[in-house]
Amino acid sequence: MRGAVMYAPGDVRVEERENPAIVAPTDAIIRVSATCVCGSDLWDYRGVNDVAQPTPAGHEYVGVVTEIGDEVTSIAVGDFVVGSFFASDNTCEICRAGYQSRCARAEFVGSGGAQSEYLRVPLADGTLVATPGMPDDDLIPSLLAASDVLGTGWFGAVAAEAGPGRTVAVVGDGAVGLLAVLAAKQLGAERIIAMSRHESRQELAREFGATDIVAERGDEGAAKIKELTGGYGAHSVIEAVGTQESMMQAIRSTRAGGHVGYVGVAHGVELPGEELFFAGVHLHGGPAPVRRFLPELIQLIWDREIDPGKVFDLALPLDQAAAGYRAMDERRAIKTLLKP
Repeated sequence: MRGAVMYAPGDVRVEERENPAIVAPTDAIIRVSATCVCGSDLWDYRGVNDVAQPTPAGHEYVGVVTEIGDEVTSIAVGDFVVGSFFASDNTCEICRAGYQSRCARAEFVGSGGAQSEYLRVPLADGTLVATPGMPDDDLIPSLLAASDVLGTGWFGAVAAEAGPGRTVAVVGDGAVGLLAVLAAKQLGAERIIAMSRHESRQELAREFGATDIVAERGDEGAAKIKELTGGYGAHSVIEAVGTQESMMQAIRSTRAGGHVGYVGVAHGVELPGEELFFAGVHLHGGPAPVRRFLPELIQLIWDREIDPGKVFDLALPLDQAAAGYRAMDERRAIKTLLKP
């Protein structure tokens, strides 16, 4: 099969790889219908994370089941499925509490490289969710978004306790931040402030439900949020970047007693204890338990109540994966869809 491999920062190649096979009786093999480049993939692409050896790339996927292990019962060959980037059994105490990404048996699906024609998914019963039928082609981008960025943005909004009567601010205008805006809207937030400097992303944020745009960043951005909220700060703030600046911007934009939901993959983030102590805010986040939300998100997409696939503003064949990475790295694209 063909699959993308990260050789070094800035060096992504699509090459022949060995087809995946059933390893454990709980596995499934899917033929990937669509995959994509994630903002978190750019940490490797930009050299922030070490790339010590050629590594299969990608962890977002939807597709058709082609083979199942002997113990798989919840899906069948021929089903169209959506899965999370973390495999989970969905039965342990942590999963039952809604934190499948921290499952006692969690396994990173991306280790097999989802930017490929086929993918082995471990713990298939607990990881994959079948759609009600075979989706129309126009639904596939939105279903693909559910496998990570929509589920991650949704978790950010839930962790920040976005809801009716609340003002929500979103730090970050990548795919996760934009879909956190959509999630906050769906959860009933009264006012949604998107923090963005880019006109095209501002437009999409407004389409997803943003009522206000703040272009300032850092302490200036936090001050603007305070100004817009009568000096108090937002009730709920979603941090969707993962840097020191973005985390502190989120905390400083939150009112005392408010909630920060952080879902940006943290790099170099250190929280100042004294400031955090006196801020009086709640912090909750981490790797999104996407599997918790998949049934609800799939149904919303299937019923065409939401269209998160709009975050894909560039679609390329898998063989052009390197161009897709470059476009996102240079901020010429919000998110690149790859079609095997």
